Amino acid sequence: MKRFLIAAAMGVAMAGSALADPVLGTWQTQVDDGAYAYVKFAPCGAALCGTISNTFNSTGEYKSENIGRQLVWDMEANGGGKYSGGTIWQPSSGKEYRSKMELSGNTLNVSGCVGPICKKQTWSRVN
Repeated sequence: MKRFLIAAAMGVAMAGSALADPVLGTWQTQVDDGAYAYVKFAPCGAALCGTISNTFNSTGEYKSENIGRQLVWDMEANGGGKYSGGTIWQPSSGKEYRSKMELSGNTLNVSGCVGPICKKQTWSRVN
């Protein structure tokens, strides 16, 4: 019985690590309208979502009303560091955009589009 429990625990641990996506963790956005944020990516259902965990401006960290709010949602991993199908919210404008991302090491290229008009940012991994 003891061997069975150890084998089952190892199986669960291995499955959990197989499901770990390389974009999971915290990312620093670029400055937008004088401020930037840390965005923490985590699974949300079958997709990935990014939630604002910290906010900063020229004086340092501050407590924005946007802390805890989802910035990215419904992002799907396509393999090879590419993600699509998500939505991104721009706090400075209050607008939502179709979004895709591409991961390259500790850099995450994020874009949001409405029709043919796209905005792009490069985010850096915090942890």
